[in-house]
Amino acid sequence: MPADLEEKTDRYERLLAEALAAAEPADTDGTTHERSAEECLEMAESYLADGRHFREQGDAVNALASFSYGHGWLDAGARIGVLDVPREGHLFTV
Repeated sequence: MPADLEEKTDRYERLLAEALAAAEPADTDGTTHERSAEECLEMAESYLADGRHFREQGDAVNALASFSYGHGWLDAGARIGVLDVPREGHLFTV
């Protein structure tokens, strides 16, 4: 059975919004790591906004892609250690 695009888009939007709320910079002392963390968070926020815009325009495929890319930025930031994220649960792959 093929995936339900609407359900998957809803789910990925929720996951990205939850992950953004849970992620924080690992360093807060003005280091390069803090700036990198802020860039990861900004990119994820931008992709969340883009996805919502695409969804409003009726473009679920690009909305889903945007939500996925945004989450990828958070996972990458967590993986390289510039973001502190919850290690338990379903929000991150680390």
